[in-house]
Amino acid sequence: MLERFKLMLKLWEKEGKPKKAVMHLALTMHGMERWNEQKKAPIQETYRKSFSILKEIIELQIKNNIPILSVYVLPEQLKKENDYPLFLDELIAFLNSIKRLSLVHDNKVKISALGKWYDIPGRAVDVIKEVLEETKDYDKFFVNLCVNYDGREEIADACRIIGRQIKAGKLDVDAINKNSIKENLYSSYFLPPDLIIKSGKISQTTGFLMWDTPYAIIYFTQKYFPEFTKSDFSKAMEFYSSNKK
Repeated sequence: MLERFKLMLKLWEKEGKPKKAVMHLALTMHGMERWNEQKKAPIQETYRKSFSILKEIIELQIKNNIPILSVYVLPEQLKKENDYPLFLDELIAFLNSIKRLSLVHDNKVKISALGKWYDIPGRAVDVIKEVLEETKDYDKFFVNLCVNYDGREEIADACRIIGRQIKAGKLDVDAINKNSIKENLYSSYFLPPDLIIKSGKISQTTGFLMWDTPYAIIYFTQKYFPEFTKSDFSKAMEFYSSNKK
């Protein structure tokens, strides 16, 4: 799949088209709890609102013809919070709605899960498996849900795989390079992100897709995710266009 996207870029270059379109958009859902504290609303309603916004973003992905969307849905550390079960309830409701969403099926959107999603409670794992199975043959658009994800762990896991390959005699130490690490990341099948939309009031990347983002353009919304609108999406696209060389 990675080769397919690389071929697309080569064809664009051959035809003399400037590579200004966003091929891979990465997005965080940060600031839900902070927004909830300000609004003094039930936290479950805030999570529900956030996943409704995520549906709108998938619509915008398709409308803007962005092949790949990666979303930082569930950071690993959220598992320690008291509201974690309520977040899982809304994640499951979102995934169940995705299974039935005509937008997904009509536009051949393949849903993938990145991270250690298999370590979250079984009731959520089962629904993730169902969505992956339901969309496994689609290949027009791609939505990667980063669940129970940590950017440093992604690199550490890649190193563990490479270590096992060396131990098994399948890889020489001197053959390790940037490509061999990329091949063993959760995101190995996808081009690196062109643009990261970082929600929340703190201007930090939080290690999202850490290996893949050294050259990504980052748009800090300075808004909590439940405040994110279509207008903010448009501003991010404009920011990318104005900063892309």
